[in-house]
Amino acid sequence: MSKTLQPVDQMVPGANLTAYVQAVSSIPLLSAERERELAEDLYYNDNLEAARELVMSHLRFVVHIARSYTGYGLAEADLIQEGNVGLMKAVRRFNPEKGVRLVSFAVHWIKAEMHEYILRNWRIVKVATTKAQRKLFFNLRSAKKSLAWLTPEETRAVAEDLGVDVNEVQRMEGRLSSRDVAFDSPLDSDDDDAWQAPQYYLEDKRSDPAVAVESSDWRENSEEQLHRAMADLDDRSRDILARRWLAEEKATLHELADHYGVSAERIRQLEQNAMKKLRVAIAA
Repeated sequence: MSKTLQPVDQMVPGANLTAYVQAVSSIPLLSAERERELAEDLYYNDNLEAARELVMSHLRFVVHIARSYTGYGLAEADLIQEGNVGLMKAVRRFNPEKGVRLVSFAVHWIKAEMHEYILRNWRIVKVATTKAQRKLFFNLRSAKKSLAWLTPEETRAVAEDLGVDVNEVQRMEGRLSSRDVAFDSPLDSDDDDAWQAPQYYLEDKRSDPAVAVESSDWRENSEEQLHRAMADLDDRSRDILARRWLAEEKATLHELADHYGVSAERIRQLEQNAMKKLRVAIAA
């Protein structure tokens, strides 16, 4: 007979984390025989009460794992809750016929949920997206022997040990050493410090409606002036400019000279005269 377990709503890591840790530590561990019996009942009969007992008896292991990630500045209670999600996923996927204990199988799922939570919340900007970056994020700090930057020899050693590129190690070290900066300047900042806020040098002018309207009006006006100036040219000058500057396959001076039966130098002179007329007309 299994012992009566505490209600789930009393087993949530919240404001009183100490009480939660004491509660989960008081839940007895399962023997190998009892664990297999429950796992088979869940696996073959989908017995949710068996799943509940498996989860509750392993909550202490989640607490133990969560404490190894306290150096990331995130609340231990939140790490435990994420780890509990991983534990429940592991229990649901556990196959008792594989011949391993549940705790060995569940470690991967528990850590995976905690890792994902840390990566989402450690910084505003996500610092690790690729597999190599994730590996470095959780191993680089422990690999460093001091707070100083890695030497070239240490960088190569870390890269070889983790099986990643040396450049990836250097980039991740820079990311781990950086810090988040507020986009807006603090309300109590003075004029000497306020200008350093990113809002003053990361502004995207393209998103300013006034700038966009001004740019659009200028472009339309320039195109209209160009069309009027082109219309005032004689047919030959207009054709030379069009074929020299506007066509996809631009004609050479010699090709135009053969077409009009004049020298290439004459075509160049006509082109220059036409360009001067256009500049004068557009500037007017």
